[in-house]
Amino acid sequence: MDLQISGKKALMAGGSAGMGRATAERLAEAGVELFISARREERLMTAARAISEKYQINVTPVVADSSTESGRKALFSACPDPDILAITIKPPPVNGDFLEVTPEMWRESVETALIGPIEIMRYYIPIMKEKRWGRIVNIATFSAKNPMIWRLMSGPARSALVNYTASVSREIAQFGVNINNILPGMFQTEGAQENVESYARAFDLPMEHKAIASHFEKNNKIPAGFAASADDMAPMAALLCSPLSRFIVGQNIVIDGGQHQSLF
Repeated sequence: MDLQISGKKALMAGGSAGMGRATAERLAEAGVELFISARREERLMTAARAISEKYQINVTPVVADSSTESGRKALFSACPDPDILAITIKPPPVNGDFLEVTPEMWRESVETALIGPIEIMRYYIPIMKEKRWGRIVNIATFSAKNPMIWRLMSGPARSALVNYTASVSREIAQFGVNINNILPGMFQTEGAQENVESYARAFDLPMEHKAIASHFEKNNKIPAGFAASADDMAPMAALLCSPLSRFIVGQNIVIDGGQHQSLF
């Protein structure tokens, strides 16, 4: 499918690994001029080189933590006028007893998963409105609409982000600027793997793969029968970044193998 975005400028915030990397690759495949950001310089540079060589496009890496003001300034300086903006963040650690979640943990969650994405969008939306075209996609989590006690550091802040984008998207759609969110379920990514130890600690499990996998499967039934890879999500993200999604406004698209059971 021709996404009709060849030659457009795309910024993938959080694009060095996992869902961000997979989305960046789909955008690169479609022929965009690509900017990708991440906090880990070595991994970012490796990803940028690999994507550039594979798809024969220009890829600009930006070392930046988008949850901080200085990190966002680095993004704005490196890529002042993207046509396409996609944002994802590193999954926060799994929490155990909800009574042990501290104000400091809440502040970090809100800074990273809510304020960071909002401030990036707030900067770029006027620029996209001036162009009278733009696409914004937040790769969030299905915990935003599927409460999970062990994902408290992930779900609530993203629920607020979903609320924000639903309101703002309807204000700016008339200018050809669309915001949508993807809410992934259980995916096998680098970030998820890094959270395995925090999952085990949260549920007082032995640090054995079999024990962790058994507990995880028991408490997270996925009708599809497997945890997905980032490539199972990226095509939808790329579609939402294209002119083909012009009538999709303010939506939250759950990709979870059927785990979330509500109708809407």
